[in-house]
Amino acid sequence: MKEAPLIARRLFFDNPDHASVQLSPDGKHLSWLAPVHGVLNVWSSLRDDPATARSVTHDTVRGIFTYLWSYTNSHILYLQDRNGDENWRLYATELATGNTRDLTPFDGVRAQIAATSCKFPEEVVVGLNRRNPQWHDIYRINIVTGEMILLLQHDRFNNVIVDDDYRLRYAGQTTPSGGVDMYIPVNGDWQLWDSIPVEDVLTTSQVGFDKTNRMIFMKDSRGRNTSALVALDPETKISRILAASSQADAAGVMSHPTEKHVQAVSFIYERKSWQVLDPSLEPDFAYLRTVADGDIEVTGRSLDDHYWVVVFTVDDGPARFYLYDRHIRVAKFLFTNRKKLENQPLSKMRSVIIKSRDGLDLVAYYTVPEGADSNHDGIPDQPLPAVFVPHGGPWWRDFWGYNPWHQWLASRGYAVLSVNFRASTGFGKAFINAGDREWGGKIVEDQVDAVQWAIRAGVADPKRVAVMGASFGGYSTLAGLTFNPEMFACGVDLVGVANLITWIESIPPYWKPMLEMLITRVGDYRTEEGRSLLKEHSPLTYVDRICRPLLIAQGANDPRVRQTESDQIVQAMQAGGIPVIYALYPDEGHGFARPENNLSFYAIAEGFLAKHLGVRYEPIGNDCDGSSIQVLTGLEDIPGLEEVLAIKRT
Repeated sequence: MKEAPLIARRLFFDNPDHASVQLSPDGKHLSWLAPVHGVLNVWSSLRDDPATARSVTHDTVRGIFTYLWSYTNSHILYLQDRNGDENWRLYATELATGNTRDLTPFDGVRAQIAATSCKFPEEVVVGLNRRNPQWHDIYRINIVTGEMILLLQHDRFNNVIVDDDYRLRYAGQTTPSGGVDMYIPVNGDWQLWDSIPVEDVLTTSQVGFDKTNRMIFMKDSRGRNTSALVALDPETKISRILAASSQADAAGVMSHPTEKHVQAVSFIYERKSWQVLDPSLEPDFAYLRTVADGDIEVTGRSLDDHYWVVVFTVDDGPARFYLYDRHIRVAKFLFTNRKKLENQPLSKMRSVIIKSRDGLDLVAYYTVPEGADSNHDGIPDQPLPAVFVPHGGPWWRDFWGYNPWHQWLASRGYAVLSVNFRASTGFGKAFINAGDREWGGKIVEDQVDAVQWAIRAGVADPKRVAVMGASFGGYSTLAGLTFNPEMFACGVDLVGVANLITWIESIPPYWKPMLEMLITRVGDYRTEEGRSLLKEHSPLTYVDRICRPLLIAQGANDPRVRQTESDQIVQAMQAGGIPVIYALYPDEGHGFARPENNLSFYAIAEGFLAKHLGVRYEPIGNDCDGSSIQVLTGLEDIPGLEEVLAIKRT
């Protein structure tokens, strides 16, 4: 096999050059996220001249990841937490002066943007759990003055929907069965309007209103398997299907910026496809398909719909951003999200449908190193050391396209496999619901079936397969090393659950409104039968089975999977004399935001995998510089780490 070039780790995991590219509502300015002295901030430029860009926010610590334009066209709104605690504050930065106002200046409070409207350009509707950590009261906040007006105080709803006139329209309350009852305001009280059964909760949601604020657009799976995009009359409850697929749920929805009608809907099975509903958009999509390869997404539109920001996603290169002028039907290339990846020898991602042992179709994606497949049939010339990467969630999914983990690992010589196991979203409610109470059961079996497919197909060397994942993928790593202890050569767990009982008991208070849904799908810690199931599905229960090397990484401030989850399994392994490597990040939460921490984690993970799978790797070098990493145990088991951290301490 021709060995692929070793691409610098930093090119995959450092800050992007451009991300979250948007248009101001008036179409006069572009904006995006880009680093300032290594920290992501919001930049803005004149629409037709990106060279005029300047940073308009000035964060120096953690970076900004979520922002949007206000309808004033002169303010940027953004959310930011502290050290990964997910208690988001909402900020407004004035473009002309750079002055930033903290609109929710409350410690330990989580802000959620509920609505913005062009009818009220200086105001935003926000949910705050300031009064009670479990419930988000609804406020109308003036982004110029900071004035707050209470719209709704409550102790019952897990979500509240307002329309473009900022009127309270609907509120959802979780039922004892895990479904959701929808209420409407009537004469100062709330009246039951509709119900979403538990089997439809993850595939049914409101998308928006029409221009009159009367008709509701929804993704709805009630009465069918896959979620369709429907128009629902709230008075008669008669719905009309606008777009549907028998294979996939409705995904992205494009609605006209001011007229509000739905114009196009995307569906993603193996690849993304668009159903165009508005004939006026047909020529636009026809033209855009000629502009560049890849899957199309419109990430920004001016209010007059003259200009769009369009991104093309490919599997073997960075995302490409274009400014599209609809009047003359010309797309102007702006930039990619990672310029240094533009000419790198990245690998193609292939899709495959794998049959589970009980007959489900599992959409999977795999990548083999550039040069390893000489006849380009998707199968390497010889089985390769491989890394299985289960996704988080589990109510999430893997996609075709550029995947930094796939490309990073493939460039080192690994085959990389990801699979949409049951419980993954996007494939209909039957597929999601097949994962209920199967975390340590059939979900794990699906993952095993996928790995065994890779072995049978000649993609993976059966003696050199690792498992590596984050969140539910971290849980899957721990499950892989305990439920099937000799299947994997080693494992890497990032913020994974070890004990399902303590995990559910310690969920953040703002998750408790949806507790019934959670225990319906995972297990009920309040009953003897439920605790028995949760214990049976907890990797901690079988810690004595671990016989393969394990690396665990954890953010100390993680509110979703608390540090105690990693502490428990590390302590149990140490008590049993089982080696483990444990890296703790004091200034991070559920996943890592600071690029210095990201780089250090991937550096030690790369050395760990190389040591146990016999593949070349990039030495740690200076990729721990500026990181908060603390290696609490197993320091000596990462090649070069003791020396690097000793130098770092001095």
